[in-house]
Amino acid sequence: MEYDNPWKEALEVYFEAFMQFFFSRIHLEIDWSRGYEFLDKELEKTLRDAELGTRYADKLVKVFLLNGIETWLLIHIEIQNWKDKVFEKRMFVYNYRIFDRYEVEVVSLAVLTDDNKKWCPREYHTERWGCEHIFRFPVIKLLDYKKDWEKLEQDQNPFALVVMAHLKSQEVKDGQERKRWKLHLMRLLFERGYSRQDILELFRFIDWLLELPENIEKQFQDELAEIKEEKKMAYVTSIERLAKKEGILQTSKEMILEYISTRFKSVPEDIASFINNIKAADKLKALFRQAITCESLDDFREILKTAD
Repeated sequence: MEYDNPWKEALEVYFEAFMQFFFSRIHLEIDWSRGYEFLDKELEKTLRDAELGTRYADKLVKVFLLNGIETWLLIHIEIQNWKDKVFEKRMFVYNYRIFDRYEVEVVSLAVLTDDNKKWCPREYHTERWGCEHIFRFPVIKLLDYKKDWEKLEQDQNPFALVVMAHLKSQEVKDGQERKRWKLHLMRLLFERGYSRQDILELFRFIDWLLELPENIEKQFQDELAEIKEEKKMAYVTSIERLAKKEGILQTSKEMILEYISTRFKSVPEDIASFINNIKAADKLKALFRQAITCESLDDFREILKTAD
């Protein structure tokens, strides 16, 4: 199973979410308002003659800390299904080579996605005649998340879905059972109110890992279409039910604004003002349906013009 490309894409699209999910303490010390930069070309130049085993989704990222210090993070994602005897050495070599070339602080992190329960390297250690090297690095083992499956299903971080998809891709081989889990993850994806772009990105990851036989893939697509329609109707029904209750208009407005905020990351002042001034429940119901299906905030603004 090739896990390389989907993990690379997920990491590049959701790097901040990746750090928050796996390395929350480090995430809190990074100044995300200053952005970050992937330095993959620099990593390739530095490690060109340092091949130690098979390299997969290695990432070098430049970030800024809240105290203003510039720090480079070597995010080394080990995507393999076997014990690698030189893994610790490779982590050490990569770390000191980057430091030696650029003279910046380098933090090495590892996420192990293999299925070997007993293998979890955390340090590289050599010693001879009083000369000693001890290099320790934080490690995340994906298998450890199996015992917290219920928490994964409740976690809104995109990487919770990434982890669930990866674990099920390793665990489930039967085609029908694989389809069942794939549909379950898609339900979670729709229920979390992600933007259309996020849904597409995460679906691509899930689809990549939980590949189905051709005949079962057709079944999956048919059932997925039913889920999409079901979710749309559920949203509309919830608004309709609330609108029948006296004094519930404000709650309906808040639900629409919350959904827009979740999909598009913010609610512009003009849209919020328009929604808050609506007095009719049927108009709120119609606008909520449009909030579900519109492609962008500009499209939603055009819809509001016709609803005025």
